[in-house]
Amino acid sequence: MTLTPNPLYAAPDDWRAYSGTLSRRVFAFILDYVVVLLLCIPAAVVLFFLSIVTLGLGFFLYPALFVIVAGLYFGFTVGGSSQASLGMRAMGIAIMRVDGQRMDFLTAIVHLALFWILNSVLTPLILLVGLFTERSRLIHDFLVGTVTVRTA
Repeated sequence: MTLTPNPLYAAPDDWRAYSGTLSRRVFAFILDYVVVLLLCIPAAVVLFFLSIVTLGLGFFLYPALFVIVAGLYFGFTVGGSSQASLGMRAMGIAIMRVDGQRMDFLTAIVHLALFWILNSVLTPLILLVGLFTERSRLIHDFLVGTVTVRTA
C-alpha cells in the first residue's frame, strides 16, 4: 500500500507562503518558551504532590520537568489540528510535512528533539542554514521532512 499525498495538507509551491518565516520562527520560539516556563509552574506543584504520594520517587523527575512539559506542549500543539504551537499561531506560521500527511504527536516530538540536539551542537549555523535553503528550511526540517509556512 502506498500513501499518496493529501492535497489538503501538502506544502504550497508559492514562494509567498515562505516569505518571512525565519524571523517569525525566532519570535515564535521566544513566545513558546515563555509559555513552557509558565506551564512548568503548575507542573512542578503537581509533581510535588505526586512525589509525596510515591514516597519521594517523583522528585527524581524535577531535573527533566522542563523537557517533559516542552515535549507534551509541542506534541499536542504542533501535532494537533492547527499544526502550530501558541507562539507559532501568534506569529502566523504553521508546520507542514512535505509529503502531504498531517503532523502527528510523535513527529512533532522528534522535530523538537532534533532541534534541541542540533542547536546544542550547531548553535549559530542552525539559523544560517535557513537563509540559504529553499523555503527557509532548517536542518531538522530536512531530517523530519517538514516546512514552515505562513498562515497569515
